[in-house]
Amino acid sequence: MLGIGNIKLLSSSAAIVTFPSSSTYFRHRSTFFSVLSSYKRGHTERVFLQRRGVSTGKNLQGKEGMSGFNKKRAEGKDGTVKKNLQLKVRKLNPANTICYVQILGTGMDTQDTSPSVLLFFDKQRIIFNAGEGLQRFCTEHKIKLSKINHMFLSRVCSETAGLLLTLAGIGDEGMSVNVWGPSDLKYLVDAMRSFIPNAAMVHTRSFGETAKGDCSYFSSAGPIVLIEDELVKISAFLLSPKSSSLNLEETPNSFSGLGDTKSRTSFLKPGDIAVIYACELPEIKGKFDPSKAASLGLRPGPKYRELQLGNSVKSDTQDIMVYPTDVLGPSISGPIVLIVDCPTLSHLQELLSLQSLNCYYLNSTNCRQEKSVNCIIHLGPASVANNSDYQNWMKKFGSTKHIMAGHEKKNIAHTILRSSARITTRLNYVSHHLFPSSGFSSHNQSNHSHSGFNSSVEESISNDSISAENLLKFNLRPYSHLGLDRSSIPLLQTPSQIVSELLLEIPEIQNAKKDVSQLWHSTGKTKNTTECLDESLTLTMMEEPWINEDACLKHCAEHDSEIPSCLENISREDMEIVLLGTGSSQPSKYRNVSSIYVNLFSKGSILLDCGEGTLGQLKRRFGVEGADDAVKVLRLIWISHIHADHHTGLARILALRSKLLRNIPHEPLIVIGPRPLKRFLDAYSRLEDLNIEFLDCRHTTKTSWNTVENCLFSNEISSENTNTKDSSSEDIGGGYKNMGNTIFSNYSRMQSYSKQPGSPVDTLTIVPILKRLKKVLGDAGLVSLHSVPVVHCPQAFGIALKATERTNSVDKVIPGWKVVYSGDTRPCEALVDASHGATVLIHEATFEDGMEDEALEKNHSTTLEAINVGMKAGVYRIILTHFSQRYPKIPVFDKAHMSKTCIGFDMMSINAADLPMLPEVVPHLKLLFKNEMALDDSDEVLNIAVNQ
Repeated sequence: MLGIGNIKLLSSSAAIVTFPSSSTYFRHRSTFFSVLSSYKRGHTERVFLQRRGVSTGKNLQGKEGMSGFNKKRAEGKDGTVKKNLQLKVRKLNPANTICYVQILGTGMDTQDTSPSVLLFFDKQRIIFNAGEGLQRFCTEHKIKLSKINHMFLSRVCSETAGLLLTLAGIGDEGMSVNVWGPSDLKYLVDAMRSFIPNAAMVHTRSFGETAKGDCSYFSSAGPIVLIEDELVKISAFLLSPKSSSLNLEETPNSFSGLGDTKSRTSFLKPGDIAVIYACELPEIKGKFDPSKAASLGLRPGPKYRELQLGNSVKSDTQDIMVYPTDVLGPSISGPIVLIVDCPTLSHLQELLSLQSLNCYYLNSTNCRQEKSVNCIIHLGPASVANNSDYQNWMKKFGSTKHIMAGHEKKNIAHTILRSSARITTRLNYVSHHLFPSSGFSSHNQSNHSHSGFNSSVEESISNDSISAENLLKFNLRPYSHLGLDRSSIPLLQTPSQIVSELLLEIPEIQNAKKDVSQLWHSTGKTKNTTECLDESLTLTMMEEPWINEDACLKHCAEHDSEIPSCLENISREDMEIVLLGTGSSQPSKYRNVSSIYVNLFSKGSILLDCGEGTLGQLKRRFGVEGADDAVKVLRLIWISHIHADHHTGLARILALRSKLLRNIPHEPLIVIGPRPLKRFLDAYSRLEDLNIEFLDCRHTTKTSWNTVENCLFSNEISSENTNTKDSSSEDIGGGYKNMGNTIFSNYSRMQSYSKQPGSPVDTLTIVPILKRLKKVLGDAGLVSLHSVPVVHCPQAFGIALKATERTNSVDKVIPGWKVVYSGDTRPCEALVDASHGATVLIHEATFEDGMEDEALEKNHSTTLEAINVGMKAGVYRIILTHFSQRYPKIPVFDKAHMSKTCIGFDMMSINAADLPMLPEVVPHLKLLFKNEMALDDSDEVLNIAVNQ
């Protein structure tokens, strides 16, 4: 979030308006607050653009039978000016009065990323590790990431650096912060460059040995000094595993006689190096004694100041030199903090014999200056921290305070995203069918048997070791406050406390809960579902008079139609749609970015889009072990387009799957996405093993499938094709040539762009993967997967999934369900065609009705436009998602248009068997937010990214 002194508001044309200083701010405060109020009314961009005199209708193209769109944006030529963003330069204050380290608890509850640590100074901010979810955590607790000067990575991997992919990929600002890491950092930068044109604006500083071939030549040498200024000296100690191939489970519990690592070297894979950081503050000078200065012949004046700065001066009345030690009391050593990441037991072997740390040990020998460490923050997992050798190593530091911040099971009780958890708990109270209890619920209840407690329960490993807590501080300056500080640790709320508050706030919610429960109860009776729904609606009208009467009439007319035959006697173990992220652009307090988990139960699962934090959301839904199982049974992952909010959580999921299945026979996971995604995955795979096979979305369009269908069922491929690269790339590579009435059809405005030459297509490679995909789909109970070109940016797609037929107990053939997901798009005929007869259409609805200009400018859809796509295609149920973060809790929509539509929320689980009741639940869910403004947090207003 951005402070008042440096406010940047992004317009929908991606221009930046800056209020650079406090004096300028006061000169423009009336303009600023009027813009702020416009945000709260939900019409900010339109008002903001009108005040700037910008037309939102420029370069908008249309075509008969489809809505207009921004052609330049769709082609990736929207003329965005790339800024040469300069690093922030702040005047440091060596006499600062406040300094502390603080645990930013990201990763502690879901255990999917490394916790982050903030080193805070009055004029400088430094963060160690920036995993996925850090941005949501900082938004939640009003920690301003915009003020960060440096980010240090203890390892270069998705666990510690996931946020960098998102921050670097948002909008066109880039990052005005130094990112430090070992030499492996260059692999991460190379991966980012594959999808971020301005990746050079990420200022990276790598250290350590450079790569030689596929390995890094590593030597355990002395500390590497990275920063040394008036405030702090930061040094890095490189830590490598003794054997990069050593299996954690096979590592012995005790290591003895390891010898001197000073001369030992090893060859490493990228991503193996870990880093220990030492943060040393300058010593505190002793107090100046004026009486001693006077006795030595000094008069009050500039010479007093020189002595306090450590300089010697000549006496004014005596022929002597006066030294600082003559007039200053004894100095106090500056506080020292170590940040230790020892990720595996094989790294521990190196740590135990790392002689460059000797000076920090108590009663160390062979060291010129012994350094007393005040605090050590341990980021390694409990499996390492609880090892007896590691515990003995900790004792070498004497009375140092140890903060154990690694992943521990009990930490899942410490909810990090409290605002999101609160809303999910309230939604669960109204409808536990659509919002099942969190995967952590049973653990939370067992840990929260008492109420009204503060999250300061301390389970010490020893007298000097404590478990980390969210926002726990260790004060370093002023010296009088040196030590632990729990004043910022938030109070925890149990689910029962949240529900009690809800009942006091909205007493009528109890009736809503009963009505929703009755919907599911009624389906088990003899009368048909339509009658049950109509009865429930009548009851709802009596108890909820705020429901629009016209909407009710539309509902009744809608339910005259039959439930689709594909839902006849459908099992609850058939298909479930879990919305892991329903927001756009970047994660916020209440909504994560795009990700949809299609649970096929015993037949596996599919992931549609994979924005930052997807793994964390899976763990919140299914629990830590349950999420591991969900990742292991993934059949494929499909990515709609290359924008950061749709794919930057992918590497974390793939790396975890590869690790979980390392010792289990398995095939590579099929990842389908736009061509630039392959470049990213290829580059990133040098850091972590991803174990995938990649298919371009263009190879899975309906036309492409038809073109290669004969190849999929043939053992031979004509020599004409096998020996010619890209021999039929236009047919096999997307079938743009014959795509009918889509925007890419013959002689259309977009055809010239779609036919731009790409990398050569090797049919020998593509056809076998398509053949395996066909088998994967069959094993998952699906008959087809079709990617659909849509109108958003270059190589943007939607997807249509069709299930296979089934037979009931009397051998009646029942057609399979069909699910369509739009990705990001303007309304377009290609998606309408693909959605015909669909059981469910999941469509983006970034903007509310009335913001059509903004939707056109950004090639997104409004709520009504999304609904109209589904209506035109005759879709049974429409689920709206990808809401602008201007709508933090619930989007603005017209109830009259919701007869077959549902608003998506994070963690919403929609079982195929529950689809008939879905629209009936929406009014009851909306009741939860009847007192909410469109935007209730002014800080969040300033953080909205409009460049979605």
